[in-house]
Order: sequence, then structure tokens, then C-alpha cells
Amino acid sequence: MPIEKIINLLVLVTLFEMMMVTGLGVRAQQVMAVASNWRLVSRAAIANYIFVPACAFILLRLYQSPPLIAAGFLIAAACPGAPYGPPFTSLAKGQVPVAVGLMVVLAGSSAILSPLVLRLLLPLTSGKQHLDINVVRMVSILLMAQLLPLAIGMSVRAFLPALAEKLALPGKRLSVVLNLALFALILSVHYPILLQIRPIGFVGMAALALMSVGFGWLSGGGGKGVRTASAFLTGVRNAGVSLVIATSSFPGTAAVTAALAYALFQTIILAVLAVAWGRYAATG
Repeated sequence: MPIEKIINLLVLVTLFEMMMVTGLGVRAQQVMAVASNWRLVSRAAIANYIFVPACAFILLRLYQSPPLIAAGFLIAAACPGAPYGPPFTSLAKGQVPVAVGLMVVLAGSSAILSPLVLRLLLPLTSGKQHLDINVVRMVSILLMAQLLPLAIGMSVRAFLPALAEKLALPGKRLSVVLNLALFALILSVHYPILLQIRPIGFVGMAALALMSVGFGWLSGGGGKGVRTASAFLTGVRNAGVSLVIATSSFPGTAAVTAALAYALFQTIILAVLAVAWGRYAATG
């Protein structure tokens, strides 16, 4: 089997497993409490599906990034609802239940909205090189690899809570193993492209990550706890979904490397920011 097909399969398996484990830890009441707050949800949707992708688009045009690298970063920017959002919110002393609810709402909606956003923006960054995604195919893949396992996990949590508790810890450990294996495999295949990212590119990634947090904070409304949850749910993008789109639409290209590079870089930046944020909140 070609290495790119192995990567594609591992990406799908990893996303499926991560979303199922995420569902095992989510109570339906948490999701309903957030979903019923239409002001919060609408502001989160605007921040995640309009402001962050638009900011990425503007940065990519300013940097005049090559089409495939631009595609990878744009894909990363268009995919919210990362499972790391609630843990980062906890570190930052925000309202974790709000973060969990927002994560599920954004992860669920991204299966449909992220491909549509990319369908609109990708042609604007590709120049003469034709880059596009098959929206119907991407939505179908994401519904199966993201929404289905999330629904299964939440159903187990609702009807078999003891089983959900028993599966949660092994599931989280398996997620770590799968993610490490996936990142190591992609890095081993694509490291020459990764080494070509210039220092100014990391400045751009840092700018996008921090501006995404800012958009989330502004869109949160309410008290500091809600704003903090919104900030980190908007700041951290969904690496699993972005890699599914990148490996399925542009296998073996710089788009995959760029999506992975942003996933790794944003995680480091936001983890450090969350710890500093939490210490400041504790002393404030």
C-alpha cells in the first residue's frame, strides 16, 4: 500500500477514535445548555467560520505563500472544534462546561461548514494553480469520521455511563498513541518540506493563533469564564479534521505538511498561553 494511503487511513482512524472518546466524556445537558444559547453559538460561528478563515486568508495574501502551502494553512484555519479546547480552558481557569458544549457544536457543524468555507476561499489563494475540494465527498467523509463516532460516544455516555467511564481512560491513552504515530509518520515523509518553512512563516502562524484567541474572547460575551472558554475553543483549530481534508484532497503535497505544522505550532503556543492565562487569573 502506498505510504500516502497509509497516512490517509491512519488520519481517518485517529479522528474516528478521538471523536468517540470525546463523546464518552460529554453529557447531553452540557451540549444542550450551550446550543440553546443562540447568541453565544451565533457569535462563535461568526468567529470560527468567518473571522479566523478571513484572517488566515489576509495573512496568506500578505506573505504571498505558494498555493499548496497556503491551502494547508487555510484548511487548518477553517476547522474548529478541537478536543484540546476544554483542557486548555481548564488550564486557563475558564468555564469548562461551556468549552465542552462549544466544542461539540463546532465539531459537529464543521463537518458541513468547513468544506463550504474552503470551497469559497481556496480558489482565491491558488493563483493559476487550480486547487479545490470535492465538498460532497468531504462532507460525507467528515460525517462518517467525525459526527458518527461523536454520536456513538455520547450515546454510550447517556445510556451506559459505567461503560463510558471504563472506556474513557484507555481511549484517551489510545488517542495519544495514534496521534504520536500519525505525526511521526507524516513528519518522516514530509520533513524536507517542513524544513523549508521560513522563520517569517512561524511568525505568521503565531499571529494567526493569537488573533484567533482574540476573536474568540471578543465573541464570548458574558463573564470572564465564558470569554475564556470561547477564546481557547476559537484559538485551537481541529488538527484531525484539517488533516483528513488535506490528506484526502491533496495527498503527498505541501498542503499536508503545512496543516501539520500549524497543528503542532498552535498547540505549543496555546498550551503556554493557557498556563500563563490561568496563573494570571489565579492572582487576579
